[in-house]
Amino acid sequence: MTNYDTNKIIDVIMLAGKILLENGAETYRVEDTMTRIASHYGLNNTHSFVVPTAIIFSLSDKSETRLMRIDTRITDLEKIAETNSISRAITADTISLDTAKHSLQELDAADLQFALWLKVLAAGLVSFFFLLMFEGTYIDLLPAFLAGGVGFLLAELIQIHTRIKFFSEFAAAIVIALIAHLFVLQLGSESINKIIIAGVMPLVPGVLITNAIRDLMASHLQAGIIKGVEAGLTAFAIGAGVALCLTIF
Repeated sequence: MTNYDTNKIIDVIMLAGKILLENGAETYRVEDTMTRIASHYGLNNTHSFVVPTAIIFSLSDKSETRLMRIDTRITDLEKIAETNSISRAITADTISLDTAKHSLQELDAADLQFALWLKVLAAGLVSFFFLLMFEGTYIDLLPAFLAGGVGFLLAELIQIHTRIKFFSEFAAAIVIALIAHLFVLQLGSESINKIIIAGVMPLVPGVLITNAIRDLMASHLQAGIIKGVEAGLTAFAIGAGVALCLTIF
């Protein structure tokens, strides 16, 4: 232990936890990774407490405590995988502490998200194939593709400028329902319900719901409830947007 700088070890631990939590990892995975890194460097009596909005880490009952607030949460499985790889390299002793810290800093600063146009295209294709899965007709494929892509694009743009997730999903759901309504009225599409359901699929918080259930099963009750509430608010925003559009038109 004397060969390592304790503050640098904590920097690596906190940075690894931050990357995992910001990019959609489960709470128990974050805490487990932090504990494993600490144990590798001889810190065996550490305490970590992770919730979706903060990370708290302490070496012992009598040591100083580090607190890091998490303001942004997205889904980036590549960053999670890369952080896990670095963590495994640390515990296997195949990477130095300085190299690990530098690698995590680079990973934290890197933008590994796909281009916006590609995400919009993928959202449209997701809606396209969900419509087929829901046994929609071929005449509904185009409106489902457009509704999914345009709705996702609007949600992303509003999220970038406002940082209010509820409002971005609410507005996107209104646009999706409006597109479905216009196609049914003007172009003879057959099922407005299936178009809307397929169109909102890219907005559904699937990863968030899964993580909430897994955290609850791992006895991380507070984190699981918080994520469950967040997923519920997202579902409510989508439902309220669709309902408002259909009520008006």
